[in-house]
Amino acid sequence: MGGARDVGWVAAGLILAAGACYCFYKLTRGRRRGGRRLRLRPSRSAEDLTSGSYDDTLNAEQVQKLLYLLESTEDPIIMERALVTLGNNAAFSANQIVIRELGGIPIVGSKINNPNQSIKEKALNALNNLSVNVENQIKIKVQVLKLLLNLSENPAMTDQLLDAQVDSSFLSLLDGHVPKEILLRALTLLQNITNCLSEERRLATQPAFPAGSLFSLLYGKECAQKMKALVHHHDADVKEKVTMIPKF
Repeated sequence: MGGARDVGWVAAGLILAAGACYCFYKLTRGRRRGGRRLRLRPSRSAEDLTSGSYDDTLNAEQVQKLLYLLESTEDPIIMERALVTLGNNAAFSANQIVIRELGGIPIVGSKINNPNQSIKEKALNALNNLSVNVENQIKIKVQVLKLLLNLSENPAMTDQLLDAQVDSSFLSLLDGHVPKEILLRALTLLQNITNCLSEERRLATQPAFPAGSLFSLLYGKECAQKMKALVHHHDADVKEKVTMIPKF
């Protein structure tokens, strides 16, 4: 039971971050993302970087070694230490860029699906620090939605998701101009939750969730208006996805 509560708490935090992160990205983006993606390479000394002796900012080569270690190891202790070191170094603006250019965001993001709660939390902390950089934010939105989608497919998690307190900015994910990849994921999240409620025949009985919860947001007037607008979206996949959601 405690594990389910922990996951629900993490989900609530992710939901709050999702809309706010995308809103901030929209307000601050002014240039196209560019940059190169460097190739990762192995290093025998990579584990030394997690020993705690590297308190200063890592250079690009050290970050590269650490990301390779995180991607290749299955040892939970080493994985957790690598995430802690990356999270600490992601607090520095220079490394926020380096980690992105080395392809580190999806590597770190993949760990939020790890069943180990401590690893999940360390990954979330690293992503939080990386999200200070504007160009990193859109990539981290994607990672957040992947986890939320996984949670939404589990009927046992429906109440925890719907009970989470959510800022209205979350609905910005359903704006028509949102990138297709993000929009489809947000719609799939709504579809999964609606399907879980429909299977339990709970939508008709209007389950009790507090004001400001994800439920009140997704099944309120503003969301309904956004969904009606998406019926006329220019992309056929988006329109089809809207029609697959029973309530809309």
